[in-house]
Amino acid sequence: MASNPVDVEFVQVATTFDAVEEAEALASSAVDAQLAACAQAEGPVTSVYRWDGAVQKDKEWRVTFKTTAALADRLTEYIVREHSYDAPEVLVTPVIGGHQKYLEWVQNETQQE
Repeated sequence: MASNPVDVEFVQVATTFDAVEEAEALASSAVDAQLAACAQAEGPVTSVYRWDGAVQKDKEWRVTFKTTAALADRLTEYIVREHSYDAPEVLVTPVIGGHQKYLEWVQNETQQE
């Protein structure tokens, strides 16, 4: 896992899926596990990428999770473990600001019991 290179409290974690059902299921289970306060599934998007030596083009659904920086590695591990792809995209983006009440809500909803 890549460590958090910037001193931030909140992050967004994004991944993609080839089926909306899988996207929504993982979004729900991560929020239920309090690894994220919110997860937004959107798509389809068209992804163009190189895999197994050839350029591929597929429809995918992107899920963006809102969570704390402290939970980023655990959420990444969860996504990788539960994902159907061999090498799923998981990108962690620091949140450098935002509406204070929203950020407090993210903090409260990801409190591990």
